[in-house]
Amino acid sequence: MAPRLAVRDISFFERPVTFARPFRFGAAMMEAAIQAFVRVEIEVEGRGRATGATAELLAPKWFDKRPQLSADDTVVELKRSLQIARELYLAAREDTAFGLHARIIGAQVEACAREDIPPLAAAFGPAEIDKAILDALLRAAEVNFFDGMAQNIAGVDARLSGDLANDDVTQFLATRRRRERVAVRHTVGLTDRIEGDGGLGDPRATSLARYFKLKLGGDPDADSARLARIGRALAALPYDCHVTVDANEQYAELRALEVLVNRLDRDAALRPVTDRLLYIEQPLPREIVRHSPLGSLARRDIIIDEADDCYDAFPVACALGYRGVSSKSCKGLYKSIINATRAARWSAEGGRYFVTSEDLTCQAGLAVQQDLALGALLGISHAERNGHHYVDGLADSPRAEAQAFCAAHPDLYRDDAGTIRLSIHDGDLLTGSLTRPGFASAVHPVWSSLLPLAQPAAKILSEQST
Repeated sequence: MAPRLAVRDISFFERPVTFARPFRFGAAMMEAAIQAFVRVEIEVEGRGRATGATAELLAPKWFDKRPQLSADDTVVELKRSLQIARELYLAAREDTAFGLHARIIGAQVEACAREDIPPLAAAFGPAEIDKAILDALLRAAEVNFFDGMAQNIAGVDARLSGDLANDDVTQFLATRRRRERVAVRHTVGLTDRIEGDGGLGDPRATSLARYFKLKLGGDPDADSARLARIGRALAALPYDCHVTVDANEQYAELRALEVLVNRLDRDAALRPVTDRLLYIEQPLPREIVRHSPLGSLARRDIIIDEADDCYDAFPVACALGYRGVSSKSCKGLYKSIINATRAARWSAEGGRYFVTSEDLTCQAGLAVQQDLALGALLGISHAERNGHHYVDGLADSPRAEAQAFCAAHPDLYRDDAGTIRLSIHDGDLLTGSLTRPGFASAVHPVWSSLLPLAQPAAKILSEQST
């Protein structure tokens, strides 16, 4: 039986993060952001109190891309999502870790909707609090994430996914074994260099990555020309590689997407990309996904990411021709587990469905470790990793905190002339040190070094948008 627990306290903190280079995806450009930290205290039945933590970047203009909202507006949404979730978790009765999530997620979405906060942003608050609760629970039980989830310590069941039975979930978790190595998928943003120093042939920039994620802008002509340039650079590498492409909802309609896919199929200049292409990620706006069967475009593996905003999004998308869905801890670790259970069951029944590991610039430390562990638990062989590329490691953290992470996780970090950065081994990240008790980290941040998370007023977004 999964232990029951009660949430006694939830605190939010923040730390500014400066990017080493601009990151452009879709219509958004990031050069700096706020990393939010969550600390929870829980009381576990028979085990007393324990503290857990997590962290995540408050990424602007991803959870909500509506043009009438500024980047700051969308960050306010995420802060409100955290605040609303805090109230719900503190008011909830004792339950299992997943039981608490299942009990509040509907109320969370409804409360956020009253403030004009869409479902994807609404899920952010519970996603972060759930990670911190799980960290505390695993610490209380003195067990690591992989062993704890194999035993279903969180009590994950099928109550939010009517297409599954409880046994489907528990059996899936019982078969999980940690991947010892996870390949880095190197992101090529829309303003990133392709050729020359800092380009795809520069091992200092790519860390010898064998997987690449190529951002698209939504214009078939411009995207085709850019992919041709990228293809030439990849063809010159002295080793084989694979690619994924991500349009971040920028293809406004199926017709434009069909132009791009036809060129991938037929244009010889795109062959170096096409031959290496694994899947196309979220090309269409989330608002039209549910109403737009892919038809002949389903000949290519296409996945949802931003459209994965509720527990039934993946089955609905698959019925329309999609084959996969992203796992991101900022969207909810329990939804990732449910979707991976679905993909495994449907594939065993003769289909071909999969879950991918994507990264909304998870920063070194808690965020990258917990997201990496989630993908390693689900058996995903390669993961997008933005944080090591666009941000200078743990340079924005206090020196003592950075050194503590490096000492506790020496297979994941290295000291590079005084800056602690991810340590990438022949294009891979190692997961061995993620097996300490807790959710993938032996270290918490230096709480005294963090600022309290700035708290927005309720309904500020709905007032601005009227």
